[in-house]
Amino acid sequence: MRNLELCDPVAITAVPATCPRFARDNAFQVELRHRVDDYFERTGRRRRDVPQMYLKTAILLVSFVLLYALLVLTATTWWTALPMAALLGLTVAGIGLNVQHDGGHQAYSSRPWVNKLMALTLDLIGGSSYIWHIKHVFYHHTYVNITGVDTDIDLGGLARVTPAQPRRALHRWQHLYIWPLYGFMAMKWQIYDDFKDMIRGKMGGHPFPRAKGWDLATFLIGKAVFFSLAFAIPMAFHAWWVVLVYYAFTAAIVGVVLSVVFQLAHCVEHAEFPMPVEGTDRMEHAWAIHQVETTVDFARRSRIVTWLLGGLNFQIEHHLLPRICHVNFPDLSKIVEELCAKYGVKFNEHPTVGAGIASHFRWLRQMGMPSPG
Repeated sequence: MRNLELCDPVAITAVPATCPRFARDNAFQVELRHRVDDYFERTGRRRRDVPQMYLKTAILLVSFVLLYALLVLTATTWWTALPMAALLGLTVAGIGLNVQHDGGHQAYSSRPWVNKLMALTLDLIGGSSYIWHIKHVFYHHTYVNITGVDTDIDLGGLARVTPAQPRRALHRWQHLYIWPLYGFMAMKWQIYDDFKDMIRGKMGGHPFPRAKGWDLATFLIGKAVFFSLAFAIPMAFHAWWVVLVYYAFTAAIVGVVLSVVFQLAHCVEHAEFPMPVEGTDRMEHAWAIHQVETTVDFARRSRIVTWLLGGLNFQIEHHLLPRICHVNFPDLSKIVEELCAKYGVKFNEHPTVGAGIASHFRWLRQMGMPSPG
């Protein structure tokens, strides 16, 4: 059972035969839907088109324009350029975590064109909203933490983050070397991964329909705009090597922020990494239960973290309710936690960002250790 508030539309026309199937016991999901509906009816709050979200969008986009203009047009020394570049990187990450993310999940507005416009901010900052929708909305959100299907947990052999992934000798030190590598994630995604996936028509070994028509035009125009903003325009004012250095610095900040936020929710000690029942394509639990058991909240009591990360510290709530604007998650988390207690589903959280980072560090170390015996 899939309620419109509980699941995004599938980005591809048919579920690949290699994807597992979930159990049919949907009592938890049905009651969650009813309680969420009752909450919005009782409080009169909006699921989408929330004024606070429009204000946040304006703050982030205006900050992006101002910081970009100041960095390109006025910065003449490294001690003024570096802080601007760092703030620009944080702002770009903020746009991705807040504006693009809600738009891409159709959680920003009840009007499809508004969601599409907000989702396109990803193309502005170097990604592809088309590729992201298939990779993140379909493969990650539907099959979260299932090795071989959830493409977001496949680090290409650089790290082992699930028990079902093969261990390599270098993984013994992954808890130390992975942190700077996270900084290359945005660069790799902007310059290489999107093109590779679009040309091959495959993602993590799974085929998907290549973009055509308007989607293809959006992909190409988006990349052209990004390369112009990142390289062509700055090189009209600065030496090419200076532009490359500051691009790498800014993109590294974006990569670290986006990677760590994701890892704190899924690649930590208390998250489950279930696989289909041996000899079948069936998962043990229903879809909604699977979402809770494979996800961990963090820093739920911090309004600052919630604002900056687009509510993604309420990752359990986001996975269960991806089409509801993230500003509602602090209140909805109480409903989810109560239901988990009622149905005997373990609700996991870390009290702070630091606790989540420490848990990710320990999980990486555990996954990198040789198997006993």
